[in-house]
Amino acid sequence: MDKTKLAETQGPLKSQYKEDPESAVVTLKAYGDVDGSGIACRVQTSQALVEAGLHPATGGDGTQLCSGDMLLEALVACAGVTLRAVSTSMGVEIRGGNVHAEGDLDFRGTLGVAKDAPVGFREVRLRFDLDTDADADTLATLHKLTERYCVVFQTLAKPPQLSVEMTPRQPAGA
Repeated sequence: MDKTKLAETQGPLKSQYKEDPESAVVTLKAYGDVDGSGIACRVQTSQALVEAGLHPATGGDGTQLCSGDMLLEALVACAGVTLRAVSTSMGVEIRGGNVHAEGDLDFRGTLGVAKDAPVGFREVRLRFDLDTDADADTLATLHKLTERYCVVFQTLAKPPQLSVEMTPRQPAGA
């Protein structure tokens, strides 16, 4: 998709969202199934059913996806798509490249071994290695705008209000 096609595609959406801000609010959903045996959760993605389980550092055997890895993969995916959209909009040629995310976890936290160890990532690093002729100023702008408009990055940087609800499932026929 080139700059013109992107503007043609997004233009009507931007106009609609300016005129009717509520139409821009979309509730994304994910669904997981914890039925069955084992310590796992089957998650339906738009492409496939995947099964997440324990990371080997918490007792898993490595055959299931790790939700921490999935979080980093979501960051890479979102940052890569955002980079491509922003560079297209700016008219900056990106011939190719890679997006890398890595994060440090202290598994003592999630295993309850040390109360002072955080549960979750204590640091996440995102890096782009790009094949481009863009100059330093252009790359700085691309960096700033990619960071600003990447949904997953911004969600991690400024966490939303979270809530959890747990209810018992009603038996069939009840």
